[in-house]
Amino acid sequence: MNNALITKYNKPAPRYTSYPPANHFTEEIDHRHFEKALSESNNFSPNHISFYLHIPFCKKLCFYCGCNTCPLGKATQVEAYLDALKKELKTVIGLLDKNRKVSQIHYGGGTPNSIPAEALHELNQMIFDAFDLTENAEIAIETNPAYLDHSYIEALKTAGFNRFSLGIQDFNRNVLKMVNRDPSALPVDELMAIIKAGKPANAINFDFIYGLPGQTVESFSQTIRQAVALRPDRLVTFSYAHLPSVFKNQKILEKRGLPDSSLKVELYETAAEILKEAGYKAIGMDHFVLPDDELFVSLEKKKLHRNFQGYCTRETTGQVYAVGVSAISQLEQAYLQNTKSVDDYIKRINEMGAATVKGYLLNQNEMLIRESITELMCNRNLDLNDLANKRQLQLPEVLQALRINEAELHEFVNDGLLEIQNHHYQITDEGQLFIRNIAASLDPLQQNPTRLYSQTV
Repeated sequence: MNNALITKYNKPAPRYTSYPPANHFTEEIDHRHFEKALSESNNFSPNHISFYLHIPFCKKLCFYCGCNTCPLGKATQVEAYLDALKKELKTVIGLLDKNRKVSQIHYGGGTPNSIPAEALHELNQMIFDAFDLTENAEIAIETNPAYLDHSYIEALKTAGFNRFSLGIQDFNRNVLKMVNRDPSALPVDELMAIIKAGKPANAINFDFIYGLPGQTVESFSQTIRQAVALRPDRLVTFSYAHLPSVFKNQKILEKRGLPDSSLKVELYETAAEILKEAGYKAIGMDHFVLPDDELFVSLEKKKLHRNFQGYCTRETTGQVYAVGVSAISQLEQAYLQNTKSVDDYIKRINEMGAATVKGYLLNQNEMLIRESITELMCNRNLDLNDLANKRQLQLPEVLQALRINEAELHEFVNDGLLEIQNHHYQITDEGQLFIRNIAASLDPLQQNPTRLYSQTV
C-alpha cells in the first residue's frame, strides 16, 4: 500500500455499524418510546428477529477494550443483573409478533462466559419457548478462551449454542501481557475439538486485533499462520481503535508503544495475504471466511448484509432486539440504547420495565442513506439507479438525499480506490482499506462533522 495514500486518508470517520452512528443518538428518545417502537417494528421488514444479550462482566479488564464492561464483582450484583436481564427479555418477547421467527441470537460483552453457563441456558430457553427458529438459525456467543474448559463448553452446547467466537486477539504471550489479557487456558486445538464434537459440528470464529503494542510483522504473521493451521470457519482481524478520551484504560497502551498507521497497514496486509494463500476469502472490512461459507456465497451474489451482530446474509438478517446494559436495539425505523451503568440498568428495569436512555428515530431519507452505505460497506458496490427503482424514487431524489461529495469521490477515482460509471460505484481492491472514507463521502452528516471517530487506518 502506498504510504502517501495512508497519510492522505488516515483520518477520523465512522465505522458505520449503524446509520446514523451511535454518537448521533439523542436523549430525547428514552423509555417512553420503548414499547411503541418495538410494537411498530412488527410491521416492518426484515421480518426475522435477531436477539442480542449483553453480559458486561469481565474477570480481568483488557487495556485495549472499547466495549461496555465492568469487573466481575459480588455474586449479588451478577444475580441482580441477570434478574433484570430476564425481566427485560420477557417484556421484549411480549411485544413481538409470535408468528415471526428468530434467525439469530448473539451474546456479547464483556465476557459472556464469565457467568455460569446455566444462566445463559435459561435465557436461551426463554426465547426458544416463545418463538420458532428459522432453519439454520445462528446461536452465537463471544468467549474468552482463558475461561473455557471441557465442562463449560459442553454446558454451552447443551444450552443450544452453535457458533463460538474465540477472542484470542494474539497468540504472542508478550503482546497479551502488554494489553493485560490472559492466554487460552487450554490449547486452542483442544478447545476446537471439544466444540466441534458431535453432529452437526458447531462453527468456530477466531478474533484477532492488529495495532497493539509489541506487535511486529513477524510476530503477527506467526499468529495468523498458527490460526490458519487450526482452520477456523471464520477469522476476524479487527483494527484496534484508539480513543483514550472515551476509554481511559487505553491511555496505558500509549506508554507501551502503539504501532504507527503504516505498520498497522502492513500488519493487516501481511495477515490478509497469509489468509488468502490458505484459501480464505475476504468479507467486508475485516472478516475472512472459507469459500463455501454462506457469507462469501452472498457476497458473490451481492447480497451480503450486516447488523450489530456482524455480517450476515439478507435471508438470515433480522431486526435486532437488544437487552442488557448499553445494548442497542436496531429496528428498521428506530435505534434504542440502554443505560451504560449496571446499577442504573437494574434500577430502571425494576422500576420502569425499560432502560432506554438514548435513541434515534429515522426518517425516509436516513433509511435511504443507511441502505446506500450498508450496500457499499458490505458488497463493495452501489448502483444508485437500482436503489432508486427499488424505492420507487427518481434518481435526482436519491442524489438529493445523499448529498454526495463529488470532489471527494473523484479523488478516490484518481487514486485508484473507486470506479464510477453512470452512478454505479465499485470499490477496487486497493480501495478496500479505505472503505470507511468512501462511505463517508455519501454521508451528509460528514460534510461538517461534529462527532469524535477513530482513525480509518
